[in-house]
Amino acid sequence: MRFDLVTLNLVLAIAETRSITRGAEREHLALAAASKRLSDLETRLGVPLFERRARGVEPTEAGRSLVRHIRSLNASLHALESEVVEFARGVKGHLRIVANVSAIADCLPPDLAAFSQAHPLIRISLEDLTSADVQAAVAEGRADVGIFVPPLLENRLTTWHYASGQLSVMVPLQHPLAGRDEVAFDDLLDYDMVGLQSGAAVQEQLQQLASARGRTLKARLQVRGFDAIAQLVEAGLGVAVLPTAAVERFSKLFKVKRLALKEDWAERDYLLAVRTQEVLPTVVKRFVEALCPQAFAAARDNSTLPPSKP
Repeated sequence: MRFDLVTLNLVLAIAETRSITRGAEREHLALAAASKRLSDLETRLGVPLFERRARGVEPTEAGRSLVRHIRSLNASLHALESEVVEFARGVKGHLRIVANVSAIADCLPPDLAAFSQAHPLIRISLEDLTSADVQAAVAEGRADVGIFVPPLLENRLTTWHYASGQLSVMVPLQHPLAGRDEVAFDDLLDYDMVGLQSGAAVQEQLQQLASARGRTLKARLQVRGFDAIAQLVEAGLGVAVLPTAAVERFSKLFKVKRLALKEDWAERDYLLAVRTQEVLPTVVKRFVEALCPQAFAAARDNSTLPPSKP
């Protein structure tokens, strides 16, 4: 079955505007032509894509599924166009990376710098997302590579162990806990906490651990970015649980102290993921090999690694 992009983009426009008329206008089509395209597509697929209602149209379950695939296709086409244009400019590739903020603070920058130095003609873009959003972005084709903290939520990904990290506690210098060198998680539950926005892996983990103890996490303030957390902790607004590397850095810049966190779960792993596919783009394969050489080599020896394409 063949699809044309004009009709697919029309379906997307109708779904986003909730109107066949506005969808047709957005795609610069006459209403009659748009209606025929939609009707013909529904006939070919054998299912209705939209339900007509008094206030407009609403995608059916089949329509929502098709819209998800159209968005993924458009993302891939945009990436294809961007890479081809950059090849014409002498750039040999564009690598889109998404990572959770902990990985960016903990271990990723030096590896990115080394890869960039070894491959100066590959343009790298990096965006920080929550671990769940990282997985979704890679699975849906909006990013080439993702780095995140388990659990693995997407079955459309191939993953490798990338690095290990550790969590520590950051407290103000005048805090009651500041006289200690280490604390248990239970010690923190009596105090206000400053953390990342909802959805961040460490924040979700802390909330679940508190709930398992029959306690409520006193998440007084939630912000984006470790710098903001450090400033709020310094101001005495709470304590925070962050990657050790970040806390050590902030202890030199702010009036805060690092305490060791006496919990087994304070040790955690970072996974590197790509979308499962038969053939990996060469740029992606080079990046995986650079950041996960041992896992990459094992997968290659066991013939579980997809071949690359130029």
